[in-house]
Amino acid sequence: MNGRPRIYVASLADYNAGRLHGRWIDDCTDPNVIHDAITQMLTESTEPYAEEWAIHDFDGFGPVQLAEYESVEMVARLAAGITEHGTAYAAWAASLDRSEWDDRLDDFLDAFRGSCDSPTDFAAQLVDDMGFGQWDDAVPEWLRPYVSLDYKALARDLSADYSFTETGGVVYVFDAS
Repeated sequence: MNGRPRIYVASLADYNAGRLHGRWIDDCTDPNVIHDAITQMLTESTEPYAEEWAIHDFDGFGPVQLAEYESVEMVARLAAGITEHGTAYAAWAASLDRSEWDDRLDDFLDAFRGSCDSPTDFAAQLVDDMGFGQWDDAVPEWLRPYVSLDYKALARDLSADYSFTETGGVVYVFDAS
């Protein structure tokens, strides 16, 4: 992700009149700051009834796709989470259905299990963390070349309990429930 989350809001009256009038809002973590910046932008419009606005661009939200009419409060909530926790939080938000944002965004710390290069790597690390990664002690030497775990299959089966979200070449792991 590039920098802090920010949004570009545009006056719809100007847009409908064939002009581009808007502003980038760089501090998106406080809904009051966003509202004030939107009000100021609309006040500076040359259109007499510039009252409506829309988000026409955004940056720094990673895989999260903001809607054109996303609420200021939700933008601030997402931006604050991303500012505090980074790309992992953006991956969490993107892994959820938009209808779950109100209820589940605050569950990030409870759900986050880490990051890895692939679900297969996560499965291998999980097995190792449980103490089962060292076959040398449990398997006779003559049998070791024939014993292996199918980490790819394990990762597939783990997807019932974990959500794997890839962004920027990194896989973020969350509890699925």
